[in-house]
Amino acid sequence: MWLLLAAVTEHWRNLTLYHRAWCWIPAAALFSMGLVLYNFSGSGFSPAQLAGLPEVLPDRQQSLVTTGIRARVRHPVYLAHFCEMMAWSIGTGLVVCWVLTVFAIVTGAAMMTMEDEELESRFGEEYRQYRLRVPAILPRTTL
Repeated sequence: MWLLLAAVTEHWRNLTLYHRAWCWIPAAALFSMGLVLYNFSGSGFSPAQLAGLPEVLPDRQQSLVTTGIRARVRHPVYLAHFCEMMAWSIGTGLVVCWVLTVFAIVTGAAMMTMEDEELESRFGEEYRQYRLRVPAILPRTTL
């Protein structure tokens, strides 16, 4: 997939909206935030859960994780991806980064919607209540 994206975007690879060294300051903050979110996302989740194995192997016992970072945001991995992509876009000013970030936002929103529906069908009322309490992507700052 990476090679395909590189080939498709080759003509626009050096097209920039701006080039400012100071833009790497907010980019560094977003990179850091993304890394912290990735770290928190793994807490309370097994590697199998992070890899999506419960969806592929439905015979396994499953439980809804609503603690840790997931008490503040339902989709912390998507939020971490968004922070990392925004960091690259802001830091580089490259048009291709901004286009790919917009594409990721649109597809990520669709994926989160599908994931919410799948989790609701799997966990029922427990997930519906969780979804009412916890925002999808913009975390609550207080409990």
